[in-house]
Order: sequence, then structure tokens, then C-alpha cells
Amino acid sequence: MTRSSGLGALLAVGALSLTVSAYQQARGGAAQQSAEKVVTVDKVKDNLFVLKGGGGNTTVFVGSNGVVVVDTKLAGWGQPILSKIKELTPKPVTTIINTHSHGDHVSGNVEFPATVDIVAHENTKKNVEAWPAVYGLSNVFPNVVKESGGKGLPKRTFKDKMTIGSGADRIDLFYFGRAHTSGDAWVLFPSLRVMASGDVFPNKGIPIMDKNAGGSGVEFADTLTKAYRGVSDVDVIVTGHAQTTMTRDDLNTYADFVREFVNAARDAKQQGKSADDVAATWKVPAKFAGYPAPMPASVKNAAQVVMDELK
Repeated sequence: MTRSSGLGALLAVGALSLTVSAYQQARGGAAQQSAEKVVTVDKVKDNLFVLKGGGGNTTVFVGSNGVVVVDTKLAGWGQPILSKIKELTPKPVTTIINTHSHGDHVSGNVEFPATVDIVAHENTKKNVEAWPAVYGLSNVFPNVVKESGGKGLPKRTFKDKMTIGSGADRIDLFYFGRAHTSGDAWVLFPSLRVMASGDVFPNKGIPIMDKNAGGSGVEFADTLTKAYRGVSDVDVIVTGHAQTTMTRDDLNTYADFVREFVNAARDAKQQGKSADDVAATWKVPAKFAGYPAPMPASVKNAAQVVMDELK
């Protein structure tokens, strides 16, 4: 399998939504970027939308006095996001919330006005500053934050919980522990009963456990369960990459899915097997209907993270 087709396969099973062609697009000429940067919109509520294309899902919340944007996609996609928001509302963007540090969720930050507040977990700020390669993928994300002299870095951070705004404009940020990275933020819009999860709940598939950014395989399922139990007033979840929204029940099922995978990797290690062995034999349990068969590469990477943590 070639490198580019392997990345495309990871996309198909719910890993980071990034391919070599997407990277080339981010680095390509202006004409190519203008022609290919298409942002599509899904309306979730009257004042909440999901923008798709160019990396992770972007949630747009139109409040009383301005717009809050959750995640800003790949390099070069900040302006397309801003242009699309202008079609939805004349209100200005006041705040960006980054769910984690990966380049397909934070790179567009640098294209927003300097007046926009940027909020993230404290570990996400550290990870953006360090910009490590994503474990399991080569570092194809251009470090636009460094290239711009630090523009796009989070300005405000939180540790466990943070509240922005009040009343119908209230947004609650939660941190429940390590999983995809060490700084995965859950973003709740209480008045709408909607939550954005970023890539701690990317879709129905093996998640990337990015140990280079402080992520954990062993703790992943427990973190998901803490989120499920800790935030109950939720009907809709906007995941990191899924084409449709999920529910709180889907989150609970996903926690069980990840836990079963981690236990399988743990059992394999105890039996003296390797991550390659897990990749060659592990299959999605039948009870997880709708979960596609993962590519061996994504299984191997996740199994290796779990096994390394168990040393």
C-alpha cells in the first residue's frame, strides 16, 4: 500500500481527515486553493451549524452578540470559514475554541482577526507550541503557528472546567482526562443540548491515540465514560470527523468499543503477542453495528500505544 492510499484508508475508517493531497492543497497556489476550498454547511439548530471540508468538523454557534467557532480546520481554511460564516450571519466572530492541538483543527486560527479570543485546554496550548508529529502519521501539518510568529495560539486556557457567556449564550468547557491527546476539550452548548467532542470522539472507528501529544490508549475509554456520565443534558454530539451528528447513546457505545479494543491489546501483550499480531487478527465485535472494518495500520498504531503504556 502506498503512503497516500494508506492515509486515505485511515480517513475512511475515522482517523485524522488528512491526506497527502489535502496537504498539497494547503501548500498549493492561490488559484488551486480558491477552486478547491469548498465549505459545506449542516444546520443543527437555528443558531448552530457544522461546517465541513478541509479537516475536522467546525462548529459555529451564533450568539446574541457574536459568533463562537469550535476548531478551524487545515492551513488555508480560516478564510473560507470566515466567508461561509458571513453567509450565515452578519455578526462578528468573537471567539475560537480549539478542542485539541492537531493541525487539521487549529491551523485556520492564524487567518482570523487578532481581536478574536482563542480558548483551549492548558495542555492544548503547550501542544500547539511544541507541534509534535502525530503518532502514526508523518508530520504533514505545516506549522503555521510558528511560521506566523505565534499568531493563532490560545490566549486563554482552562484546567478542568470553564464557562463562557451566560443564559442562552452560555458555553461550558470540560476536560475529563487523556485520550486522543492530553488536552481534549468537550464543548457544551447547554441551551441547545449540543456538545462538540473533537477527535476524542471522531466517529465510529479506531481513534488515533497520539502519545506524542500526551494521548493515552489505556485511559481513553475511561475518559469517554467520564464524559458520558459527567454531561447528561445532551441530545446531539458534533464529532471530530463524522459526516453526521451522533447522540449521547452513541458516545456510550463508543466508550465500550474503545474499551474492548484496549482490553484486546492488553490481552495480546500478556500472551506475548505484538501490535502486528493484533493488526492481523483483531476484528470489530459483531455487536458494534455500523462500525466499519478498520485498516490494519490504524489497529497496529493504536495497539502499539496501549502496549507501550503497559510496560
